[in-house]
Amino acid sequence: MGLRVKFNLTLLLTFIVAFAIATGVGYRIVQNEARREAAHDASLMMAEAAAVRDYTATDIAPLLAEQEKSRFLPQAIPFWAAQTTQRAIAVHFPHYTYKEAALNPINIANRAAGWEEDIVAEFQHSPELGRFTSTRELASGPTLSLSQPIRVTDQSCLACHSTPEAAPAAQIDVYGTRHGFGWKLGDTVGAQIASVPMQDSLNRANRTLALYLGGLAALFAATLLLLNLVLHFVVIRPLRRIVAHANAVSTGNFGAPEFELRGHDEIAVLLQSFNRMRRSLANAMQMLESSM
Repeated sequence: MGLRVKFNLTLLLTFIVAFAIATGVGYRIVQNEARREAAHDASLMMAEAAAVRDYTATDIAPLLAEQEKSRFLPQAIPFWAAQTTQRAIAVHFPHYTYKEAALNPINIANRAAGWEEDIVAEFQHSPELGRFTSTRELASGPTLSLSQPIRVTDQSCLACHSTPEAAPAAQIDVYGTRHGFGWKLGDTVGAQIASVPMQDSLNRANRTLALYLGGLAALFAATLLLLNLVLHFVVIRPLRRIVAHANAVSTGNFGAPEFELRGHDEIAVLLQSFNRMRRSLANAMQMLESSM
């Protein structure tokens, strides 16, 4: 096996190991980046919902207070306003969803599904938990959900959710008395859940990773070519000349000119040593011939 083959095999093995490590590390980085991007989008949805709730509570509800005495107006309920706004956004972004899921809601459309019940249970088991992030596999791809607990922290909430007798008559007329009651102060009754698809972020991340790995492979190919050129002109070609001269000298041919020395690297030192050995061998042969 020649020197060039050994050199290239060593470089190739090194590249394969380095490429595998870079692929693994790069994959983890882009996956985490895609997850951070999805979490950021979910946080924006949470912030938008919070802004709508606050606006409804401070600006809309007081304006509708007189009308609510005669009929139930869901527009005055902050949670209703937040979910209605997010549903309007979902028309343009169908895979981005927001829901304020409750275990026992007044409006059964807000009842928590199986996976949403698990999130509510997580908050019930960990009262100190303020946010919870989870992922699910859907037909459209992985989906990240950012959740916050819905806890009864305001006595005013019990005006509608404690008992049917205490609830406004207009509310009973619309939703009846079968759902949404029995809440107590301090209870965790549901969760705000913003769900964001991760597939687009993952696709962008994977394309970035593919470009990075392609650039790395191209850089290796260019480096390998450059090193092979240096190896040929700096090492292999001078060594081939030395081998040819050594073969000639070994057969008694001392007529070939000496090597021209250039530089002060190891190859130049080797050529200098070969010239010196050749002269010594030629002198020894002459002395041997003259003594015979």
